[in-house]
Amino acid sequence: MTSLSGFIFQVKKTLIHFEKITAGLSLLLLLVLALSQVIMRNIFEIGFSEIDVIARHLVLFITFMGAALATESNQHIKIDCLNSVITPSFQSIIKQPLLFISSAISGVFCWYACQFWLDEQLYAPDNEQLALYLALIIPLGFFILSLHFFLLLLIPPSDQAASE
Repeated sequence: MTSLSGFIFQVKKTLIHFEKITAGLSLLLLLVLALSQVIMRNIFEIGFSEIDVIARHLVLFITFMGAALATESNQHIKIDCLNSVITPSFQSIIKQPLLFISSAISGVFCWYACQFWLDEQLYAPDNEQLALYLALIIPLGFFILSLHFFLLLLIPPSDQAASE
């Protein structure tokens, strides 16, 4: 294994560790916040609207981190209907271009999500600043997905098989 492959594996390992921790903590925090909101509303007849905002964004954190983990282990949803029809040898030929296209599309989504966030930042009122900064998960999530597809593209097939 070359030093570049070793570096890529280290980056992937760090990314996966970050994603697992983020997804796990987000799920735990979501459960705690939802339970506390239910208890506060039903027992004390009070509630905080910010908890609902945080909960909605925590769902996005869990979704993007789960999608990145699924992409890394090649268990993501594949919408190419021709995959079941074409031969395995042709599948191996088109795997690299499809990874590149997936990385590019996720990168484009990241770019436009950043543009959307910057636009929102200009017009967000003071009472929506929390939601504004929590919404950074959208461009960050697409960046992480794009990075995973790109790293899968860089690793030769023999190294991919050795790492699994």
